[in-house]
Amino acid sequence: MEIMSWPLAAFAFFVAGISVGCLTPARLLPRLPNDKLMHFLAYLVLSLIATRIASSLNEFLCWAIGLFCLGVFIEFLQDFLPDRKFCWKDVGANTAGIVLIALFSPHLVLIR
Repeated sequence: MEIMSWPLAAFAFFVAGISVGCLTPARLLPRLPNDKLMHFLAYLVLSLIATRIASSLNEFLCWAIGLFCLGVFIEFLQDFLPDRKFCWKDVGANTAGIVLIALFSPHLVLIR
């Protein structure tokens, strides 16, 4: 039996945490100081972890596209929750975190 690598385990942990946080009704969560900064940092961290998982630049770009799709999907699901709604600004903040890491990804993916 093969044990999951730490980057993949960390990625799964962060995706689960972000998903739970984003899909919990807002009234059950503490007020966040800056929601957009939290979105930016969450997807920046996910993208950074993806650079450790990907074995090539093309593979990382697939991970980055998948992260973008995950962010849009979570925002879509929020429309079905009380106290939540789809927000393009959240998608923009998520995308900014992904793009910032993508700009450095040629260096990050190849450094092992």
